[in-house]
Amino acid sequence: MTSVTAQGAPVPPPGGSREDAEGAAATRRVELSIGGMTCASCAARVEKKLNRMDGVSASVNYAAEKARISYADAVSVDDLVATVERTGYTAEPPPPSPAPAPAGTPAAGTGAATAGENGEESAPAGELRVLRQRFLTALALSLPVVLLAMVPPLQFDNWQWLSLTLAAPVVVWGGLPFHRAAWTNLRHGAATMDTLISVGTLAAFGWSLWALFFGDAGMPGMRHGFDFTLSRQGAEGASALYLEVAAGVTTFLLLGRYLEARAKRKAGAALRALMQLGARDVGVLRNGVETRIPVAELAVGDRFVVRPGETVATDGTVEEGSSAVDASMLTGESVPVDVTAGDAVTGATVNVSGRLVVAASRVGADTQLARMARRVEEAQSGKAAVQRLADRVSAAFVPVVLVLAVATLLGWLLASGDVTAAFTAAVAVLIIACPCALGLATPTALMVGTGRGAQLGILIRGPEVLESTRRVDTVVLDKTGTVTTGRMALRDVVPGEGVGEDELLRVAGALEDASEHPIARAIAQGARERAAEDAPPLPVPEDFENLAGLGVQGTVEGRHVRIGRPPSGPVENRDGAGGAPAAEQTVLPDGLARAKAEAEAAGRTAVAVSWDGAVRGVLTVSDTVKESSAQAVRELRQLGLTPVLLTGDNRTVAEAVAREVGIEGEGGVIAEVLPEDKAEQVRRLQSEGHTVAMVGDGVNDAAALASADLGLAMGTGTDAAIEAGDLTLVRGDLRVAADAIRLARRTLGTIKGNLWWAFGYNVAALPLAAAGLLNPMIAGAAMAFSSVFVVTNSLRLRRFR
Repeated sequence: MTSVTAQGAPVPPPGGSREDAEGAAATRRVELSIGGMTCASCAARVEKKLNRMDGVSASVNYAAEKARISYADAVSVDDLVATVERTGYTAEPPPPSPAPAPAGTPAAGTGAATAGENGEESAPAGELRVLRQRFLTALALSLPVVLLAMVPPLQFDNWQWLSLTLAAPVVVWGGLPFHRAAWTNLRHGAATMDTLISVGTLAAFGWSLWALFFGDAGMPGMRHGFDFTLSRQGAEGASALYLEVAAGVTTFLLLGRYLEARAKRKAGAALRALMQLGARDVGVLRNGVETRIPVAELAVGDRFVVRPGETVATDGTVEEGSSAVDASMLTGESVPVDVTAGDAVTGATVNVSGRLVVAASRVGADTQLARMARRVEEAQSGKAAVQRLADRVSAAFVPVVLVLAVATLLGWLLASGDVTAAFTAAVAVLIIACPCALGLATPTALMVGTGRGAQLGILIRGPEVLESTRRVDTVVLDKTGTVTTGRMALRDVVPGEGVGEDELLRVAGALEDASEHPIARAIAQGARERAAEDAPPLPVPEDFENLAGLGVQGTVEGRHVRIGRPPSGPVENRDGAGGAPAAEQTVLPDGLARAKAEAEAAGRTAVAVSWDGAVRGVLTVSDTVKESSAQAVRELRQLGLTPVLLTGDNRTVAEAVAREVGIEGEGGVIAEVLPEDKAEQVRRLQSEGHTVAMVGDGVNDAAALASADLGLAMGTGTDAAIEAGDLTLVRGDLRVAADAIRLARRTLGTIKGNLWWAFGYNVAALPLAAAGLLNPMIAGAAMAFSSVFVVTNSLRLRRFR
């Protein structure tokens, strides 16, 4: 799988921050699939060779089997591929970009592709099948060998020759992947974990061959026992056999590699599932006729039909019909969302009920699904700082172990003169030392964590984000569109004396229905929602006129109606107002004046409704707080974060919203801030010693998101905000911010737990092996299952809720 950015696009170095992109405008980026890597030291070798090229910055991920490379114009992709091949591995060059890419699925050249187009799904499945067959064959052959060696009563005359017959194909054919990799690396003057495995098993097998053909082990009636340490219970070197070690270690390692490969495949399952969500064909309306075409041929502006049960082919806007849309696969929200004409829908969501006609607004690599898949894939290909340390340790580990094995052999020979003990200890050191778990600790946890996040509507930009979530102590919340819906809604209806609430709403709603002002739309919508089921539709006003800065006026069912700011002085009517009186009432009645004052104290906007020369009532509207915001603030506090509300609104409005969601205390509200000053407020909090997370959704939040230690962008917001954020919350629900921080912290904790286990395992096991306290076969089993443990521990993140 490959991806190349357009020439001249700023590209941060792999694993780098957004700031690293500055000055990188002359670089390109490519993502190559690397074949033949069998351990973390393989990845370290490829990365080292690539980074030695002029103008190249590379990061190789062993678990994802990918190299993410930034390179200068002077370097070509063919040069990169050739370098990888000279190192002893394979690299898949970028395929020609087809046009156009399937809507709703990542296009070639975007860093993601549909599963199955390039073998993303079929090749690993085939490799798993071959690996499973190799393991099962080795198990069937090696089990009798191990039993004969471990249980002396089973040892009949010439049992050792049967053991040789069974063990030989296990060591030679079963261990072929290890031997082939070791030979390839040897030709390139390198040593990897396969080198340790190959040398260890072949040494045990070669010793046994020498003992059988040139020593005393081939004599009829030969017997020896088994011990968990290096002892052969008195066996001399010439009669000691290690066939069960050679066969058993090979089988254990094949089992470990099979389980590891299967677990790695599960770790990437979320991304593969995400990439397969898009529709394959679509019914497009052309000249009034519906025609089924492949989604790849869909263009921006095309109108297409989505029937109940069908998948929405691409991002677009509903033009006809109404329905409920299930977006759970993209946002994690289990409740379908009602949509009607004018509402936006996202590709890969499922139409639950009614028929929809949708106009395509984004196709191919521009769709939300494609961008999600691209973001997840980039995050999985990156490396955390702690993983880079582990890679450096892995790269140096193998040569050190080879030296340590030789030192162990010589040390035992000098100390005891026992050739059998010296050889056994050296082989145990070779086998136990393989730091496979070290190379898997970070990438597997990152793959599972980011994949699970994508399923829940949480996109993590990269591994470096995880460390930020641990340190954050303050979370700044943008008000409009984040804590609130960003849409005005009717809150209170206060009719005057002699006027009914239904009448007031009907008259006001009719006049405001002719206006496009946000307050007018809120009143008109509120009038419809509060009307009785059998109520007639709102009447159409006559002589409608917009009074700049004052409100609107017109004639509704013979009444001259004016809606606007509550009067504070005479308001002259304009000509052509339909016979209205010369001036409106100048003072609000006491009851309505109190309603106006209470509304303004609560941060709401009050408008007066007048007709025929008298104020008939007051309506209050406000930006509504999202139902989930108060719970979200509580959850953020439970994570140890101090919430701060940041807004450009006046302090009265801001404090009213803060009280409603539970943000209290001095410094909890920062109001009347200009858009360009939001980033400065974030930096001020940082200068006071806080580690700041910022949650926002608008263009004016982008700078603040970039300035914060951790930026969380609402996926319902603008592209500028999403690109500036470290975490993207696909669903416009503030509670997801708390979920995102919890998931990121859980992923970081899993990575650290994996690394602790991997480091601790090798540090504890090496001295035991060198001291002769581990039989090589037991060492092989322990080494294999250390990798399995690390991957399995990472898979627990799939259960995150």
